[in-house]
Amino acid sequence: MKQPFRAIPRRVLDAGAGPKSNSRLHSIFADWTAVRLDINPAVQPDIIGSVTNLKGKVPDATFDAVWSSHNIEHLHAHEVPVSLAEFKRILKPEGFAFITCPDLEQIGRLIAGGDVERTIYQSPAGPISVLDMLYGHSASIARGNAYMAHNTGFTVTRLGAALQKAGFSEAWVAPGKAIDLWAVALMPKTDKKQLQAILAKSDQHFLAAA
Repeated sequence: MKQPFRAIPRRVLDAGAGPKSNSRLHSIFADWTAVRLDINPAVQPDIIGSVTNLKGKVPDATFDAVWSSHNIEHLHAHEVPVSLAEFKRILKPEGFAFITCPDLEQIGRLIAGGDVERTIYQSPAGPISVLDMLYGHSASIARGNAYMAHNTGFTVTRLGAALQKAGFSEAWVAPGKAIDLWAVALMPKTDKKQLQAILAKSDQHFLAAA
């Protein structure tokens, strides 16, 4: 008797996941199987490690997607291409990376307003000011969590260029509606129509990186 078809669950690596109770997994991954990665053992991730070196922890071509939310700005500038190359290595040929981080251009406009300590929004970690967006969440750093420091920053142009240099087939970028920017990096066999249908749930409008 023929067995009923069962869809294989798609897997997403949640890079820099943070505490499980404060999961920042994007809604487009609602029906996916998430694997939490973080450098901080205190947040009890599924995989303890840095996004700059997952060799020995994550085999090649094992994930359908990588979700990176407010993670890459914690790297130093020279670590960014190394991390993006790791994202590419662990993705399946049909996979994609979905990335969001602070937008330096929008933060610059807030800095020009002068009030850099005013709370801009509330996060699971607490209130976030312009200084927090630029340098990292000061309250967390004060409590001893040095991992929360920001060591580099991105504009739409810089992030798109970095993804292209990392060897992804295409990079789609979008400024956010608040203070974040967004990017999608495609692998060689990514189904673009299917991906566009998935991203339609994200309420972002992506353009090919220049």
